[in-house]
Formats: sequence, C-alpha cells, structure tokens
Amino acid sequence: MPLTANDVDRFEASRPRLEAIAYRLLGSAGEAEDAVQETFLRWQAADIDRIEVPEAWLTKVLTNLCLNQLTSARARRETYVGQWLPEPLLAGDPMLGPAETAEQRESVSYAVLTLMERLSPNERAVYVLREAFDYPHREIAEILDITEATSQQIFHRAKKHVADGKARTEIDEASTRRIVEEFLAAATSGQIEPLVRLLTEDAISIGDGGGKVPARAKAVAGAVAVAKFLRGLFKPGEAKRALAGGTPEVYAWTANGDPAVVAVVDGRVIGVMCLEVTAEGIAACHNQVNPDKLERATAHWAAADHGKPLFNAF
Repeated sequence: MPLTANDVDRFEASRPRLEAIAYRLLGSAGEAEDAVQETFLRWQAADIDRIEVPEAWLTKVLTNLCLNQLTSARARRETYVGQWLPEPLLAGDPMLGPAETAEQRESVSYAVLTLMERLSPNERAVYVLREAFDYPHREIAEILDITEATSQQIFHRAKKHVADGKARTEIDEASTRRIVEEFLAAATSGQIEPLVRLLTEDAISIGDGGGKVPARAKAVAGAVAVAKFLRGLFKPGEAKRALAGGTPEVYAWTANGDPAVVAVVDGRVIGVMCLEVTAEGIAACHNQVNPDKLERATAHWAAADHGKPLFNAF
C-alpha cells in the first residue's frame, strides 16, 4: 500500500531526530543521511497500520542499520589511509541535534565522537540513546533486543570509557572566538613558546586527509612536538597555496560545539581544526582536511553569515 501524506508527514517529523542519532552513531553526516533514507524505504515497505508506536519503530530500524554500518566501517577503517576522524558539523547544523543539557552537547563534541570510536557498536548505541536522547533503559533494551539490566551495564561501561578521556570545558561564543584568536596568534608567531603555553603537557594533534590531502600518518604528541608541528603548518609557502587552490581565509568558528579554525578558499571549506579545550589548556587539535568529509560544511558555510576572516593564511 502506498504511503499516505500523513505517513510521510509522520516520518518527516522524525527525520531531524533520526539524523541526529545516526550522526552520533556513525560520525559521518553522509552515512547518517544514507541510514535515514534507508529507514524511510523500510517505513515505505512496512504495514504501517500495524505499527503501534511509529517513533519507537523508526528508532529501532535506524539503530540496527547503523549497528550494521558500524561493524562494516570498522573493517574499512583498518585500510583507511592515515588517521580517521569524524566529519565535523559547523555551528547551526540541524544534524547536531538536541543541545539543551551539558550531556547532550558533550555527546556531539568532536572529542567525544573521537573517543566513541573505542566503543563496541552496542556500547555506542546504548551511550548515544541514553546520554544524548534520554531514552529509558527499557526502550533501549527493546531497540537492541537485550535485557534492561544488560542495557544498564553496557551504559555504565561505555560512559566509563568515554569519561577516561579528558574533561571538556563548556565555552560560550565570546570565549570561543578569544581562544581561537589566541591560538592563531600563537601558531602564526613563528615561535613555539606561545603555543606551548596554550597547550596541555600531553597535547596531541591529529589530522585526517583520507589519502587525498597530505596529513601526518600518526598523531603528534606532547606540547613541544605539537607546537613545532603547528608552527610549520601555519608557516606561509607557495607550495601550500598551490595545494589549497589559493590563499585560504581563516575564521574563528564553532564546530560540534568546540572552538574551531575554519579555512576557506573561494567559498569551499578546505579544513576544520577543532580545539579540545580543558581547564588545563588545549588538549587536542583535530584537523579535518579530507574533502569528502567537508562537503556538508561547505554547503552550510555558503548559507551562513560568517563575516570577515581573521586573516589570510599562507
């Protein structure tokens, strides 16, 4: 039986929530959109009159599609060129989902999305559904076909794994701009000392070029090593301009709720560097330069009022 207009409306009303769940589960906006579209096709083929609670049904279908995707993604990432990082979402992107509580904001932060790569698919699903969307364990158990007690155990285990990472600091918009400006001033000073002062002692820098853009194959670790790497990264050079396709405009922005450096050439986002800020300083620089993971950022950037750049790089 074809879908009625009411059936389509019910699905579309759930789409933002489904996309936000899928993004947190997969760390990829493109894969999240695909999972939601496949969920719609399942909805279209289902006997909808027999579905008692459509929202629960859709969540279960989507979550299981994402679990299958996560399992196959793990195998693909073993052959991924260099470091794998999530796809960043710029401020205002609806796929970021709910942000009313600290837990919801943290669950979509770049640091936590990266940490969640350590979790098993089931751990990640329980953590996301409980922490970000406040699903009761009874409903999570039904979605994943496990017992309520097992859901609780998995959640506590997953939360501990995530909590083993550094404690993120909540930052308002004004502080975000100040932090990025200070970071960029230090990175472009030609000296490593200003950067070392901003970084934690065990700071790391990770870049994801996906084999399409040059990026370090391994993380850079330690404040001094990271400072030296960043000084070189921001040092002007003709080869860098040629690789970027022009002179990048550099902006202070927010991505996944974190302070971020956004580099843009002719309206195309070519890099998003998310800064993980703790009470002790900047603990990590996650630099996404894989063009496949910046297409959504570019589309969102085109519709945003981003003002003037802080400066032109390289």
